[in-house]
Amino acid sequence: MAVQPPADTRAPEAAAHPVDVRPPLHRMVPLSLQHVLVAYSGLATMPLLVGVALDLPDDRIRLLISANLLVSGLATLLQTLGFKWFGARLPIVMGSTFTAITPAVLIGQEHGLAAVFGATIVAGLVTVAVAPWFGRILHLFPPLVTGSVIAVIGFSLVPSAAGLITGSGNEGGSGARGLALAAVTVVLVVLVERLAPPAMARFSVLVAMAAGALLAVPLGLFDGSAVGEAQALSVPDPTAFGAPTFVVSAIVALLVVQVVNMVESVGDTLAVGQIVERGDDPGTVVRALRADGAATVVSGGLSSFPIVTFGQSVGLLSVTRVMSRHVVALSGALMVLLAFVPVFGAAVAAVPGPVLGGVSLVTFGTVGAVGLRILSRADLSDGRNLLTAALAFGLGMIPVGAPDFYAPLPSYLRTVLDSGIAVTGIVAFTLNLLFHHTGHTRRVPRGKEQS
Repeated sequence: MAVQPPADTRAPEAAAHPVDVRPPLHRMVPLSLQHVLVAYSGLATMPLLVGVALDLPDDRIRLLISANLLVSGLATLLQTLGFKWFGARLPIVMGSTFTAITPAVLIGQEHGLAAVFGATIVAGLVTVAVAPWFGRILHLFPPLVTGSVIAVIGFSLVPSAAGLITGSGNEGGSGARGLALAAVTVVLVVLVERLAPPAMARFSVLVAMAAGALLAVPLGLFDGSAVGEAQALSVPDPTAFGAPTFVVSAIVALLVVQVVNMVESVGDTLAVGQIVERGDDPGTVVRALRADGAATVVSGGLSSFPIVTFGQSVGLLSVTRVMSRHVVALSGALMVLLAFVPVFGAAVAAVPGPVLGGVSLVTFGTVGAVGLRILSRADLSDGRNLLTAALAFGLGMIPVGAPDFYAPLPSYLRTVLDSGIAVTGIVAFTLNLLFHHTGHTRRVPRGKEQS
């Protein structure tokens, strides 16, 4: 009688987590391009605003934009793929932070851009050094805090989407035609999401942008002249602004900004981790912050500005549900390519403002909604939590609705108070600490989450 071989009792190999799935190239490229298109306006805006405020010539502004694209692409690769103790290995896009615009302009006017870049290097080194400490106090950033911060990040970006739609300095986006084009773009995102099969719905943003750009042609809102004028190849020049210099006052100002950036990065990293159901733990947050710091050090050395996680990526991730970090890594590689091939960057920049604004309205609003979803995990029936959220939102939205509200205050205070994200983070963190981590706290009913 034949002897039967013993049954294989080993558990089947676990399927790869969606974060680690590598889609085929024909799908990865358009999915990655969505991230680049959504992020590009933000990546170009920071250096553009600083350059214009400092009256830099056009060629120097283009160098700042190229440097920012290069650093943002390298940082995205580091954050998504990881290297030893650096990188969250999550689908996170990296880019320069708007929080640094005002201090960068003030420092540049007084000490020159070299001082901005020197302060950026120091801010990055400090971030790497304190990242483990942030990991140890992660319990002080419960849903009450992170949800409030992420919600305000999204909602405070909505006015910038409106600026893209109405023009804010570019003629093509003004008037009723711009409003109509933006509305059509938003409707297209909704229709593709609702009617298209799941595989197609993942491209809803890209489809809406492509269709919106085509519709802009007969409306007279598409200007592709810059594509023909752009250079085919250009190398970013980190020496164009001189070697970084280290000025104490500039360093202090950017360190304050960097604290805000770290809170924002923690919130975005936790939000992404919760969306993909992996990586919302102290170890991942520490590696993400180390990557932020390392990227910021390199950024200062290559004539660019502090680098943080991009909230836009959180919104796009929630809309498309494409969780692969390899898709986002390819978008980082495309950003690096854009830095060296200005004609590609010009083609991306040619997407009409109303189209970008319509898409941005969707993604920024989604970021805000993600924040509210996280906030809903807090027990808002507790009056202390409700008061914390109320003050965090109320004070955090003041700079958005009334930009000159803090104008009478000294500049060193305005560096923080003019950022709604900073104010929200400070208020939510402080009140949560006061109500739940100091002295006697009221007993919370069993099963209720404190914050």
